[in-house]
Amino acid sequence: MSNVTVLKADRWVDIDAGEVRSPAAIVVERNRIAAVNPSELPATADEVDLGDVTLLPGLMDMELNMLIGGPGGPEGLPDPMHGVKDDPVYRTLRGVVNCRTTLLAGFTTVRNLGLMVKTGGYLLDVALQRAIDAGFIDGPRIVPAAHAITPTGGHLEATMFQRFAPQIMPLSVEEGVADGVPEVRRAVRYQIKHGAKVIKVSASGGVMSHSTAAGAQQYSDEELAAIADEAHRAGLKVAAHAHGDTAIRACIRAGFDCIEHGSLASDETIQLMVEHGTFLVPTSYLAEGLAVERAAPELQKKAAEIFPAAKKMLGKAIAAGVKIACGTDAPAVAHGQNAKELWAMVDRGMTPMQALHAATVMSAELIAVDDRGRLAEGLLADIVAVPGDPSEDITATQDVRFVMKDGQIYKNICTG
Repeated sequence: MSNVTVLKADRWVDIDAGEVRSPAAIVVERNRIAAVNPSELPATADEVDLGDVTLLPGLMDMELNMLIGGPGGPEGLPDPMHGVKDDPVYRTLRGVVNCRTTLLAGFTTVRNLGLMVKTGGYLLDVALQRAIDAGFIDGPRIVPAAHAITPTGGHLEATMFQRFAPQIMPLSVEEGVADGVPEVRRAVRYQIKHGAKVIKVSASGGVMSHSTAAGAQQYSDEELAAIADEAHRAGLKVAAHAHGDTAIRACIRAGFDCIEHGSLASDETIQLMVEHGTFLVPTSYLAEGLAVERAAPELQKKAAEIFPAAKKMLGKAIAAGVKIACGTDAPAVAHGQNAKELWAMVDRGMTPMQALHAATVMSAELIAVDDRGRLAEGLLADIVAVPGDPSEDITATQDVRFVMKDGQIYKNICTG
């Protein structure tokens, strides 16, 4: 076989121009895009004619967790008792399946945003990232956060999702449970030492945990500032799980790079995000996709309050010009259904092309990489194909027919 492949299709998305162009002939040499629609194609190349599809850059999901959910759970959700039933080895093997599922759905880069399970201090998402990079298993490129940094009783403390009794599942600082400035610094340093590439923080309560009210700030301003200082000095960005307005503002003041969810952000806080260039990963499809009917009544009540507010907030953030990247919170939305978040962003006010921009260029900017997110010469050959025209119907991204990552074809069910 040749080291050069020519992908042909009826259409391709020019993300920079915001247009769908016809036809498409993309030359891939090893793991890079060598040319897009050159005047002459290489004389010796493996040609793959995909026919009546549209080529896109590989999509990106900036908020998921490969180590929970997936096979064996109802509708892709984790067993309610997974926290005490799944050991780290079994959990990692489950993650292998979730990685492949996500890749075949067209998502070639993800952030695994915070382990919130007991591991004994092992960084399971770092292990998945290393195995994928080494070619041992199939999956997207992973930016691992390792353990989420959370206070005792915080939303992302593993015991809070099932409200375990005392001493059922003790957790360590190395596993992210940290109180006070010295402990949060130690927790961040441990994750960085063992391979984390981004830091995730539980800054407010959440919807699906028996923690505080979803909007309640859970770390003090001093603790948030210490976390940001530790991460930034090491060159890592910081993402905050934050629904509440006060918590979001505290994270912005502390210099956090990204807000996850942002459900209760006020108009003033949205403007503050614009001024500071703070990213928002809204995970908005949760309002439709999360199986809240299986949750405890008090958690269902929180969902009924938070999700309608979150939908309105995202519409305001879009209109205000907040930097928005795509993220699903999978497996709260089942692994493999990641593209439903693009539909949600369009439903809340984006154009389909803006949603594609959020899942490519803006996500690449969030993780500070310039080697992907567009179909352009010199970039990584992360390319997917969908039927129809996704600039007209964003749901086309839910029907991925072809996946190439790093110049290697992982899926091709095109009939062209």
